[in-house]
Amino acid sequence: MSNFYNSEQINLARWAKALSHPARVHIMQHLSKQSCCYSGDLAEDLPIARSTLSQHLKELKAAGLIQGEINPPRIKYCINKDNWEIAKKSFKSFMNL
Repeated sequence: MSNFYNSEQINLARWAKALSHPARVHIMQHLSKQSCCYSGDLAEDLPIARSTLSQHLKELKAAGLIQGEINPPRIKYCINKDNWEIAKKSFKSFMNL
């Protein structure tokens, strides 16, 4: 099956899945307005449990859209600018089919 789809299709589906929840869209919008953010600050911004926030951050990180830097006891998150630019170009190309 994986031989049938090209890498752009696989990546586009991975990014779309990562952005398929409103909380994750909100996180990406929040991070796009600043250079980085601590997870505790995001927890105050979103009406969800910290454990739920952690799962959403994990999904975005696994898709390569964000990156985290551990500074015990806190974790600082930033948009992965390189991957985000690639994702934006891929979505734009896909939407212009």
